[in-house]
Amino acid sequence: MSLMELPDPAGARSVDELVESLRLLKRWAGDPSYETLKERVNAAWTAEGRPPAELTPRSTLANAFVTGRRRLNTDLVLAIVRALHPDDGYVDAWRQALRVTAGEIEAVSQVRVQGSLPPDLADFTGRAGELDTLGVSGGAFVISAIEGMAGVGKTQLAVHAAHRLLAREPFEHVLFVNLRGFHPDPAQPPADPAAVLDGFLRLLGVPGHRVPHGLPALTEAYRQRLSRVRALIVLDNAADAGQVRPLLPHAPGVVTLITSRRRLDGLPEVTHLAVDVFTPDEAIAFLARALPDVPVGPEPLALAQIARSCGHLPLALGLIAGHIRNTPGWNLTDHADRLDERLRELRLDSGVELALELSYRHLPAAQQRVLRLAALHPGQDFDAYAMAALDGAALAATRERLDALRADHLVQEPIPGRYTLHDLVRAFATSRAHDQDRRSDRTAALTRFFDWCLATAAAAMDRLHPVEFTELRARIPEAGSPVPELGDTGSALAWLDAERPTLVAVAAHTADQGWPGHTSLLVRTLARYFGSGHQEDALTVYNHALRAARSAGDLEAQAFALTGLGDLEGQVARPDQAEDHLRQALVIFQRLDDTTGESTVLFNLGRLAEKKGNYPAAIDHKLRSLALDRAAGNKIGEVGDLAGLGATMERAGRYDESAAYYQQSLDLALETGDLWGGGYASSGLGDLALHSGDYRAAGDHLRDGLRMHRQIGNISGAGGALDSLGLMHTRLGEVDQAVACHLEALEIFRNTDDDLYQAFSLNGLGEAVRVSGRDAEALTHHTAALRLATAIGNPHQQARAEVGIGRSHQALGDTEQARFHYERALALYTDLGLPIEAAEVDARLTAVGDQPRTGAKEWREAGPSAASQGSGAP
Repeated sequence: MSLMELPDPAGARSVDELVESLRLLKRWAGDPSYETLKERVNAAWTAEGRPPAELTPRSTLANAFVTGRRRLNTDLVLAIVRALHPDDGYVDAWRQALRVTAGEIEAVSQVRVQGSLPPDLADFTGRAGELDTLGVSGGAFVISAIEGMAGVGKTQLAVHAAHRLLAREPFEHVLFVNLRGFHPDPAQPPADPAAVLDGFLRLLGVPGHRVPHGLPALTEAYRQRLSRVRALIVLDNAADAGQVRPLLPHAPGVVTLITSRRRLDGLPEVTHLAVDVFTPDEAIAFLARALPDVPVGPEPLALAQIARSCGHLPLALGLIAGHIRNTPGWNLTDHADRLDERLRELRLDSGVELALELSYRHLPAAQQRVLRLAALHPGQDFDAYAMAALDGAALAATRERLDALRADHLVQEPIPGRYTLHDLVRAFATSRAHDQDRRSDRTAALTRFFDWCLATAAAAMDRLHPVEFTELRARIPEAGSPVPELGDTGSALAWLDAERPTLVAVAAHTADQGWPGHTSLLVRTLARYFGSGHQEDALTVYNHALRAARSAGDLEAQAFALTGLGDLEGQVARPDQAEDHLRQALVIFQRLDDTTGESTVLFNLGRLAEKKGNYPAAIDHKLRSLALDRAAGNKIGEVGDLAGLGATMERAGRYDESAAYYQQSLDLALETGDLWGGGYASSGLGDLALHSGDYRAAGDHLRDGLRMHRQIGNISGAGGALDSLGLMHTRLGEVDQAVACHLEALEIFRNTDDDLYQAFSLNGLGEAVRVSGRDAEALTHHTAALRLATAIGNPHQQARAEVGIGRSHQALGDTEQARFHYERALALYTDLGLPIEAAEVDARLTAVGDQPRTGAKEWREAGPSAASQGSGAP
């Protein structure tokens, strides 16, 4: 592209492509420096009334031009674009490109997988040759790709063939997924293979905290899991070979059936099966079987005439059969004549259009309405409760209407109790909704549904965290339509997990389509749920919430979203962005005189300082947070403040103070019934008991903490308790139990992108395996921990890793390397102000001999690069 040509962002299909367009725009505009751009952006924002705390630093602006990221700061990118080319139309083009790209990145990760097949068609007809081709078995892995046009019956053929295979021979696992390769709604792009593998591994018995992170690791774990079992896998509606390739296990005894509208070239050892419309005889047989009691009338070839009008297309034939069954008093000749007339009158291009038009036209009005409303639902599937909310109808009546639509093949039920629409039916119903329903009526239906989502989410959170009340969540009015029974924490957590893809889709839809208040309330209601191990979804919804709050001019909602973003970015090693967002939130809360919000931000700033090893700053922030919560009478906030101070004091080596804070937190948590805070306080007391050598007390406290975390679904808290239990088992010489605990914790932290606590677990693993003499393995784990801790700037885990590396080298006979790493650990512990740990390392230095040392002072002066160069170990 010529440098004189203005880059068009509309062609970008990923964040990296959008960043590349931004780079080209910068060059097109004369390549101004980042400092110049920063000044332009901040000048424009200042003119708009933004306070100094909300202006952008140079480093944050420059980061917008860096590839390899999952998302972009929309406000900042648009400000950069305006600074480079201040044309309103061009800026709007960028705004739309950002929405499309962000929506696809978020939506591809939302997919529902099944551990069973959808129900088979009782009246399945024809396809004998195709079924013979698909009726394969044996020891080798088998891949069959069923390819053909929309509505030709690929999914039903695959499902029927799979049911036949399942009836004929045993399979230990069945996996099914709709890959959404050709969904008509742009908000539902093809599913991300990584998200599919995540779901499959859970169905295969892998606990969520042991599911690895990243497509290569997921693919490897999936293939290993299926390497010694018989499995039947159906990958429905694939977009292309690239989407399918990571989902193929290549294992003996695994049969994989794939459906797609495209030919999937490039897949290994695949049998391609092109499926066309029914033959005339198959179409007639299908109709005869579906309509056994309808009289033929005077035209003996009426069935053939009907089949021909439908283009012999299975989807159209199924829809027409449903229509005929619902038209009493007509014979087949009457229907054949009417179809011919409709084809001439409407000039329809396909049998599907004809079948949909006639099927829809003869539905009762209530069923027509349900079908139109189902197409408006922003998620991938829905249950009767959600549809009752959209329809504003009674639950029983809604179920009857859905069952009637399912019987007529207009609605599908891939999982008992959950419904979805075929892509062609959804497109048709969406068109009818926009043609027949006033915009105000569609808005009212969606508002009822969004109200229902809020009310049900609030009911689930009340069950999981009954003591939060208004300190953390706004009170949500009860829903005007029925909500599912959420009688215990298990059912509440199950509902949230089942509806999480829909809730993320609702956050996106409400933010962009005119319900910003719903976005903010939904995110605020679900803050603890999304923050307990669903970090990627949480980042997505907080970004939606921030965009919605800014569009609505809601300062309180902006501050809440900025606080959530900052906390999450601190967890996933984005410290600069985290601090920037938290500082912005702090200024807003102080301006609003919102001490609860201010307290939360101060606490999160304390956590951020603690991760950097700045314990005095961390303690100061958390003490200020505690003072605000106590002054406001916010006991739930106080529980968290006390537990957080206990953790910081512990890491700063102030163990007596740590114990006092943890105990106060636990006592108050038990008084208020706060399992969230109680889990952290109990785990913290376990850590202290472990440090003092009281292993019985440590085990009791840590197991109590683990139980509380698991009871409310706090995955991250459970990971911390497991990691500490691993340390306890190591000190008791129980290596296998220690390794198991650390591995479980490590997978949790990998799954939640928490680099700091991955370093904790890797160091723990290294210490555990060294007890059994596996020094080379210990060296590998500690080296990995050092890389992570150095990358995020956490000196405490750096020092711990350096000690582990030194001990491994010493055991392996390399005293020079051992001394080098001990000296680095000594420097770090000295700088952290931890004399006990420093003295222990100094003793190890003495033990390795009297050879000249590099010296802690000299290493400190070498700067951070010395800490990141590694030890030369693998």
